[in-house]
Amino acid sequence: MRRNFISTVIAAGVALALPAIAAAQAPEKQKVTIAVGGKAAFYYLPLTIAEQLGYFKDEGLNVEIVDFAGGSAALRAVVGGSADVVSGAYEHTINLQSSKQYFRAFVLQGRAPQIALGVSSKANYKTPADLKGMKIGVSAPGSSTNMMANFVLAGAGLKAADVSFIGVGTGNSALAAVRSGQIDAISNVDPVMTMLEDKGDVKIIADTRTLKGTEKLFGGPMPAGSLYAPDEFIQKNPRTVQGLTNAMVRALKWLQAAGPSDIIKTVPEAYLLGDRGLYLSAYHKVKDAISTDGMIPDAGAATTLKSLASFNPKIKPAEIDLSRTYTNEFVKKAQAKLK
Repeated sequence: MRRNFISTVIAAGVALALPAIAAAQAPEKQKVTIAVGGKAAFYYLPLTIAEQLGYFKDEGLNVEIVDFAGGSAALRAVVGGSADVVSGAYEHTINLQSSKQYFRAFVLQGRAPQIALGVSSKANYKTPADLKGMKIGVSAPGSSTNMMANFVLAGAGLKAADVSFIGVGTGNSALAAVRSGQIDAISNVDPVMTMLEDKGDVKIIADTRTLKGTEKLFGGPMPAGSLYAPDEFIQKNPRTVQGLTNAMVRALKWLQAAGPSDIIKTVPEAYLLGDRGLYLSAYHKVKDAISTDGMIPDAGAATTLKSLASFNPKIKPAEIDLSRTYTNEFVKKAQAKLK
């Protein structure tokens, strides 16, 4: 009887402890809002995969993804408090720090910007200097597509004020803006740029859809799409951030093994922009740029800072602490879990 009593007490203690253990492992914030600028673009494909395959739900997270016209608009949503996390360009963390706002990227989606700059086939263009006076379409003013265009302009001795930037989104509206003559050039992502290029609507003059093209333009690795959030959010919700990271790293692993038909079956039909063949052609162009492991390289952070400082006088490299703009802590734990 004594033995049975002790066993009963132990069993009861374990039963009482299990809910406490589960609560300790559960995300601090189960409902998470992620702001993204142009969700249908390949730039954000890992995010779409994680959502479509239920990887966020597997981590105990109820994720709402709110789509905006461009990365700068998505960032404003988090700064304004209507979203928790941004799915967008790593470079924004550096821009924010220059204004004394501290955000940190915690998992990488793209190891190259996947942005191409093309000039309309109707425009009179020979060299980058001819961009002066042109109307250049970008996903949204202040977005990474805008920043890449600024970098190309700076290389040609031009300033942002020498052109007019027009927000055109990353979908059918961008295609229409070029084809209707509303803009003279466009800095955008795939599948839009491949669709314009393959139809002869634009001539590509700068291309970061591959690692080789990125190296040629920026002189080093250039981390791009990532999940990033305010330092305060990450510090208060480490298990939530870990869950988000686990889902994203799992999506990156899935993409490494997936074939074109798997991609087509998984993404929403609307993402194809009415042309399945061109969508797949675009995917092959950017596949190399998708992160294989979610890690943000130290050298890439340094390249990003140097590139931004080349055209933005507000960014002073000596005053930027790159270690506060990203962390690989969560990715390492995700990799260990998913082995």
